[in-house]
Amino acid sequence: MIGALTSFVDELREVGVPVSMVEAIDAAAAIEHIDLADRQALRSALAATLIKQARHIGAFDAAFEVFFGTAAPPESDENAITRLEGASGAAAGGSGGDGAAELMEAIAAALQAGDQESLRSLVRQAVSQLSGLQPGRPVGGRYYFYRVMQRLGVDQMRQQLLAAIVEDDALGQRIAEEDITALLEMLEDEVRSEVIRRLVADRGAEAVARTLRSPLLEDIDLMHATREELARIEHAVGPLARKLATRLAQRRRHGQKGRLDVRRTIRRSLQHGGVLLDPSFKPPRKSKPELVLLCDVSGSMATFARFTLQLTFSLAAQFSNVKVFAFVDALDDVTPFFGPGRDLGNALNQLVSEARIVWQDGHSDYGHALEDFVTDHLDKVTARSTVLITGDARSNYRDPNSAALSQIAEKARALYWLNPEAQRYWNTGDSVMARYVPYCDSVREVRTIRQLETFVEDLILPSTPAQRAVALAHA
Repeated sequence: MIGALTSFVDELREVGVPVSMVEAIDAAAAIEHIDLADRQALRSALAATLIKQARHIGAFDAAFEVFFGTAAPPESDENAITRLEGASGAAAGGSGGDGAAELMEAIAAALQAGDQESLRSLVRQAVSQLSGLQPGRPVGGRYYFYRVMQRLGVDQMRQQLLAAIVEDDALGQRIAEEDITALLEMLEDEVRSEVIRRLVADRGAEAVARTLRSPLLEDIDLMHATREELARIEHAVGPLARKLATRLAQRRRHGQKGRLDVRRTIRRSLQHGGVLLDPSFKPPRKSKPELVLLCDVSGSMATFARFTLQLTFSLAAQFSNVKVFAFVDALDDVTPFFGPGRDLGNALNQLVSEARIVWQDGHSDYGHALEDFVTDHLDKVTARSTVLITGDARSNYRDPNSAALSQIAEKARALYWLNPEAQRYWNTGDSVMARYVPYCDSVREVRTIRQLETFVEDLILPSTPAQRAVALAHA
């Protein structure tokens, strides 16, 4: 058991879930007090000791299924079919095809009857007949899972179960539909568990875990995320920003001591005969930076700009002032759209419909956008301003106008550039990143929420430009 627990902890760390040595020891101590045959109790004990954030539960469950999956039930598959023949009206393994239709009928009957034991046996037979799983074949578990579900005709099964609903009122209809959804989710869980169990038996837990890994929410590439992943990220950005703001505020209050207060230290020393036992320090000056944000909101950058704006305005209290400018091939001040209490979705819709961010053809033109800023808004940059530019620096082979960026950098306290494109693609094609780098205090590849969080934390905490430069250089 200790070996399985150690491998399980290693897998969590590989995925990115932070698990300390103390937490691993706590988990080992916790499982001494539970029945190891009770998987739910084992899962709860391990989750309570190893997981600290709700967004890591998905990765935990995936690894748990691999390392602590159930063993195959002793009953044969044929017994389950025999007990359900009367309910389903069909015998599995009929004369034609691969038996998928008969299995679907039998599984639907088991779901309706709530017969968990028969369902497991039927799922075991479905995986045997429909998955095409072959020992030693290097194919990921997701492939086999989707193949079984597709050949079972789960959508057809859903329609069949829905058609059997006999309810007179809308509430009863809705409850019955939700019950069917829950039953089909249970079927999916059983199929997934059976596929994983067989793969683990064939290849070993570590090898299977590698094929089932998926990035944590904070490590998903914003530029290539699916619609479902983007929805999850958007839902998580608000809570993440609040936690980050709280942590930053606490670290500000308990920051490093200021300079030595010589007079107070000497006065205190008189209590000890002149011995400097209790030095006193002046409280450090911790000024909040002003933030000037320039966001490329063209088609390729729209997703990244959305989350940058959402995180920035969730952290607005950490800045003394926030000004936001959006651009495509022209630049406009959009700060009023993102005032306190404004809904982000409405603000973005207003930005698209009302802001003057298109000059000619609506393709990115960094040179013209920077010229617009210097001409109309350079007075909003002061010696206390931190300028943050977000974009991929792809200017469609137009003049990058690096002289305009130089003017901004001269007036600003610091200038940082966040590029969501992989660094290996910088300065290829129409990218002019190299033309802008000399005028930036730091240029960062920021493709995930974790990287964006890290950058904001580095930006806010250091109290001097020199400290900020060191922090960003070593981040």
